[in-house]
Amino acid sequence: MSEDIDWDPVRALVARVDAGEALTLTPQVRGVLLRTAHEVGIPDPDAQAAIKDVGTATALLRDAWVRIRDGSIRLSLTEMRARDLACAGDKAGARKLLEDLLAVEVVPLYRELAEMELKDLD
Repeated sequence: MSEDIDWDPVRALVARVDAGEALTLTPQVRGVLLRTAHEVGIPDPDAQAAIKDVGTATALLRDAWVRIRDGSIRLSLTEMRARDLACAGDKAGARKLLEDLLAVEVVPLYRELAEMELKDLD
C-alpha cells in the first residue's frame, strides 16, 4: 500500500490554506481530498459530502492532515519505544505498546506498519 501513497499534494494544500488562501474546489483538489480521505480512514460517504462545500472541504483537509501528522508521530515514537523494549528483552512490553497503538490508529498505512512490527517480534 505504501508505494501508492503520495501526501505531498495534501501538504501543499494545507500550507496554502494555513497561509490564508481559500481552498479552491477544482476537480483535481476534490480528487486529492477524496483519495487522501480514503487513505487516512475517513469513510467515503463522509468525504463525498464534505467536498461539496469549501468550508466542509477545508475541514476534511485539516482532519486528513491531522490524521497523517499525528499518526506518523504516534507510530514513530511507538516503534522506537518498542524496539528499545525488545532489545532489552521485554518483547511482551514491546508487543503491548504496538497493540495499544493499533487500538487507536485509524490510518490504514500506519496500522499496516504497526502490524508488521508486531510480526517482527515473533
